[in-house]
Amino acid sequence: MLQPKFVALHCQEVGGKTYEGSVKHVEDFVRMLMASEELKSFDRMRVYLDEDYTNSERFTALGNFYFIHETIRTAQIWDFKTKAFLPCQGKEVHTGNIEEVSSKEKTKFPAEFFPEFKWSRKGYLRTRWNINGTIFDLVNIHLLHDASNLLAIESFPSVYSDYRHRALKHVLERLKNDDEDWDIVVPFYIFGDFNFRVDTHSVVKRLTAKTVPLHIQSNKNGEVSKIIYTEQANENRVILTVGKKEFNHHDQHDGLFYSNSGKWLKEYDKELNPFRDHLQEFPVEFAPSYPYSEDTNSATFYMKTRCPAWCDRILMSSGAKSLIAQNEHNVQYNVIGQDMCMGDHKPVYLSFWMHTDQGKNGGSDTCFGIL
Repeated sequence: MLQPKFVALHCQEVGGKTYEGSVKHVEDFVRMLMASEELKSFDRMRVYLDEDYTNSERFTALGNFYFIHETIRTAQIWDFKTKAFLPCQGKEVHTGNIEEVSSKEKTKFPAEFFPEFKWSRKGYLRTRWNINGTIFDLVNIHLLHDASNLLAIESFPSVYSDYRHRALKHVLERLKNDDEDWDIVVPFYIFGDFNFRVDTHSVVKRLTAKTVPLHIQSNKNGEVSKIIYTEQANENRVILTVGKKEFNHHDQHDGLFYSNSGKWLKEYDKELNPFRDHLQEFPVEFAPSYPYSEDTNSATFYMKTRCPAWCDRILMSSGAKSLIAQNEHNVQYNVIGQDMCMGDHKPVYLSFWMHTDQGKNGGSDTCFGIL
């Protein structure tokens, strides 16, 4: 059973797709969470919810939650305005418009990062901590999704992969430039919905090697709206159907992608590769985290809308990984709610013991939980 002393929870799309009418539900959730029996021993809390949807130039719908156990002797949070650590005391909840809250750094990605999209909420939200003498950053991130399967399967990297690459590179450069003001390189953990997708172009080629494609055109504009791959040698059996928001391997869908944690698909999980010199990750042994069915009776089934992928990840700098006390029992990297409905994304968590008092004699370890 996990018993962390510091819990970091990063959420994306706070309030869901209809956030205008969901603010009250978010307020109730936060209130119930903070008053829960499970958190009664966590005497310090910080919550940041970017909810001001009227501010379209800055709205990200990101939410960061941090819970600090009473046994943590030292907890400080960085003030990005005064550039100094401040004691983290009591419980603070920052909601609505949080632009002036100086204990966080929030950035919405520039519109030119995603030129084909009229509007986007994608961005990142960062905090910096000193926990028991160890300093590190925690970065919540949400990158662009694949808007059309038909465009995504044309090549790899797809245009959407390029958009995500540009945005992630921007964040890493921002973190690197910030360190120039320090006499140390601040380790960072960056986790959220990266929206990483597999090389769908190659996956489709593998699944349809013995098929013939049929391109269905739209009556409205004559563009291809769907591709149906059939096996002529097998009475024209439909093997795969791909549409803008459809990816259906029919009767083999869940067996192929969920069984054995979808390990065969891992060789096509390539979007992180260009960043391997800068970002570290523990071995991914769980099934793709997206897109799960939102039917409460189908918790282990995927929706047939997108090719399953490991969208949700917990990554870190090499310095951050070196802070982790590593052995087979100390580190757990997995999904939450494997057998229950959690929405279209399964939350991913990383639990570990972190070395504290780095650079000092007599250091100890603290158990962390990152979601």
